[in-house]
Amino acid sequence: MTHSFTRRPKLLNDEIKIRARKNLVKARSFAKLLEEAIKKYQNRAIETAQIIDELINLGRKIREESERGDKLNLTDDEVAFYDALADNKSARDVLGDEKLSIIARELVEMIRNNVTIDWTIRDNVQAKIRVMVKRILRQYGYPPDKTKMATELVLEQANYDLL
Repeated sequence: MTHSFTRRPKLLNDEIKIRARKNLVKARSFAKLLEEAIKKYQNRAIETAQIIDELINLGRKIREESERGDKLNLTDDEVAFYDALADNKSARDVLGDEKLSIIARELVEMIRNNVTIDWTIRDNVQAKIRVMVKRILRQYGYPPDKTKMATELVLEQANYDLL
C-alpha cells in the first residue's frame, strides 16, 4: 500500500491553523516542520514508516505545546507574546524565561488597554503601541539589536491574537 503525502496531512494542518489564530510563532514553526517532513518523503529521503513517525512526533509536540503555558504560568495570550519575544535566541539567553514571562504579561496588558476596534488600520494607534512595546523591551533590557524585529513580531502577533 502506498501513501501520497503530496499535501499536508489534514488533521495536523487543521491543528496548525488553529494554533496560528493564537500563536503565530509556534504555528509557523510547526508548519515548517510539517513541510520539511513532507519534502523529505517526496524526495524519497525517508520511507513511509519514517514519515508516519515524524508526523506522530509533530502531533505530540503540538499537544505538548498546549501544556507549556501552565509550566510557564502564562495564559495562552501571554505564551504567544512570550514566543514572539523568545523567537530570538540571544534574547532567551540574556533574559531567561522569568524575565520574558514578565515582559509578555506586561505586553498583553498594555495592548489590551490600548487597542481600539479599528487599531489595525489606524496608523496613529499602531505607532503609539509600537513606541510602548519598544519602551517595555528597553525597560527590561531586551537586546537592542533585536528590538525592532521583536517589536514587529509582537505587533503581528497582536493582529492575529485579537486581544
